[in-house]
Amino acid sequence: MPEVEVRLGARSYRIHVGEGTLGKLGQALQGLAQQVVLLSNPTVLALYGQEVLRSLQEAGLSCQVVLVPDGEQYKTLLWAEFVHGQMLQGRADRATVLIALGGGVVGDLGGFVASTYMRGIRYVQVPTTLLAQVDSSVGGKTGVNHPLGKNMIGTFWQPALVWIDPLTLRSLPRRQLLAGLAECIKYGVIRDREFFDYLREHRDEVLALKGPALEHVIMRSCQLKAQVVEADEREAGLRAILNFGHTIGHAIETLTGYVEYLHGEAVAMGMCKEAELAASLGLLQRQELKALKDLVAAYGLQTELPRGLRAQQLLGAMEVDKKALGGQLRMVLPQEIGSVQLRPVKPQELLQVLPP
Repeated sequence: MPEVEVRLGARSYRIHVGEGTLGKLGQALQGLAQQVVLLSNPTVLALYGQEVLRSLQEAGLSCQVVLVPDGEQYKTLLWAEFVHGQMLQGRADRATVLIALGGGVVGDLGGFVASTYMRGIRYVQVPTTLLAQVDSSVGGKTGVNHPLGKNMIGTFWQPALVWIDPLTLRSLPRRQLLAGLAECIKYGVIRDREFFDYLREHRDEVLALKGPALEHVIMRSCQLKAQVVEADEREAGLRAILNFGHTIGHAIETLTGYVEYLHGEAVAMGMCKEAELAASLGLLQRQELKALKDLVAAYGLQTELPRGLRAQQLLGAMEVDKKALGGQLRMVLPQEIGSVQLRPVKPQELLQVLPP
C-alpha cells in the first residue's frame, strides 16, 4: 500500500493511502491499542461506522463511540469539553487511542481532545473528506475556533497514524470535493509547479475520481506537506507557507460565522485575493495571477470575495491572524507558481485589493 512517512524523530508516523482499506484499520491498530474511542459525526458514522467498528471488533479492540454534530460551528471548546466528558464517563485512560473518523472538523477537534485529555494520549486520523486527506489530517495541528478567529485555540500534537481510503470520497458531496481541491492547488502554488500543471492537465480525471489521478493528487499533497512539516514542525518559519490563502480565507470564515462557506471555498477566494496583492506589489507577474485564477475557476471555485464584506471588516478579522507579529500583519505571497514568500503587509497595501 502506498505510504508517506513524516519523519519527526520519536514523533514520526506513516500516512497510508489505499483504496478499500477502511476495513483493515483494526488490523493496523493491533499492537498500538487495546481500547479506542471512535470520534465521528452522525453523517460519517452512518456511512462508514459499521465497516470500521467491524474491523476494530475483529482485531479484538474495545471501542467507545462519541459523536459530535456535523459542521465547523461545532469545532469549539464547548464541544471539546463534551468529548472529554464522554471519555471520562467511558473510563478512557492514558493507554486509550482516539480515532478521528471524519473530515477536518472531527480531525481538528479529535486531535485537540487527544492532546489535552490526561495531558495527552495517542490518536489516529482517518480522514473521509479530500480536504482532510490532503491537509488537516497531516502535520499535527489541532485546534478549535473562537468567535474572534478560526483555530485560535489549539496545540501541536502529531498523530500516531494517518489512514486514508480514497473510496470514502465517492460519498462526498461535490461541493466538499471541490473545497478540498483548493488545498491541492495551494500546494502547487507554494512548492511544486509541476503539480500545479498536473492539476490543470488532469482536471477531468480528478473530478471523476479516477483512481490513478486521484491517488496521485492525495499522495503528492501529503508528500509536499510532510516535507514542510519535517523542516518546521511548529511553524517557526517555513511552515507558515502552508497558510497561503488562509489569512483572507480565515477572515471570510470568521465574518460569515463559519456556516456560509466551506474552509476550502474560503481559501480559494483568499488565494486569489492574496495573489492579486502580490501582483499589485510587483512580486507576481500578471500571467501567473491569471493562471491561478483560471485553475481555481476550472475546479468550480469562487475567485472573488463575497459581496457585502468590506475592507475594514476584513482588516479587523485579520488583526488576530496567527502569523502577525508585534501587531504587524504578515502574509504568504506568491512570487511565481511554485514559490512564495512570507512578508509584512501594511493595511494601505491591502486596501488596494480589498472592496471599499
